Amino acid sequence: MAEWLYEAGIGEHRAALVVRGAIRKARIELPGIRAGTVASARLIDRTTGKVALGDGIEALCDPLPAGITQGQRLTVRIAREPVAERGRLKLAKAVPAPDAPAGPGPDLLARITATGLPVRRLAAHEADALEEAGWSEVIEQAQTGDIPFATGSLRLALTPAMTLFDVDGPAPLGPLAIDAAHAVAAAMERLDIAGSIGIDFPTLANKSERNAVAEAIDAALPQPFERTAMNGFGFLQIVRRRLRMSLPELLAADPVGAALRAELRRLERQPPPAPATHWLPAALAQRIAREPSWVAELHRRTGGRTEFAERI
Repeated sequence: MAEWLYEAGIGEHRAALVVRGAIRKARIELPGIRAGTVASARLIDRTTGKVALGDGIEALCDPLPAGITQGQRLTVRIAREPVAERGRLKLAKAVPAPDAPAGPGPDLLARITATGLPVRRLAAHEADALEEAGWSEVIEQAQTGDIPFATGSLRLALTPAMTLFDVDGPAPLGPLAIDAAHAVAAAMERLDIAGSIGIDFPTLANKSERNAVAEAIDAALPQPFERTAMNGFGFLQIVRRRLRMSLPELLAADPVGAALRAELRRLERQPPPAPATHWLPAALAQRIAREPSWVAELHRRTGGRTEFAERI
């Protein structure tokens, strides 16, 4: 049986598609503008297509309507959410939507409900169904990039240009590459990886073996996507439509925030009474001081008044 598990957490919402007890897809949603949002915007830079939507939100609109001048208003749809990279934030991408009604894009709960599969909403006082399905292991894979499979392992790395997978394992290399193709496809689905993806397989001299790896990708990865053939050095590239950050990108963009939200999840799930004081590492203690709404929500959910202090 396949079902979605959904948890409305403090500072983030979480969902996992669980099939036969294992997580096939893991998703985390943070507050912010969502893909599919339609809103009025003002053109602030015709050269770059930069528009301002309000509340300080900016996006890059392409193409611009013919004849529009700087300062004019237009209606846009968010086609891709903002993407954090090392040292910078890539603005959201937008397209003109002159006839679309204004409104927010679908949130995580709406998106998983739209799949037609059952959705089970989780509560903190219940058994931890996410953890039982392997949530921590999936998060660890997203954070470390280390992804084992039966005959080898993958190493995931984030770059500004693409997400890279490196395949490692023992001979025979042909079967290893086939197994790796299935593991990469599963990892892309599990960790919501889209955009440009590069896979460095072992070098296969035999063209039929290289073709078999490409065919394994085609069989294992749901459409739509485009790919190259595997070249003589074992490299193959895939392009998938990208709407938002992948799970590894989201966690890498704010590791302190991710760790703090996970800590709040653990606190929320503790049996009452809530602790009077909870000690945190310095980075997390400094961050929680800047998130009073998270603390207030924890107090509302637990009925306690937990104070946070820096662990010495």
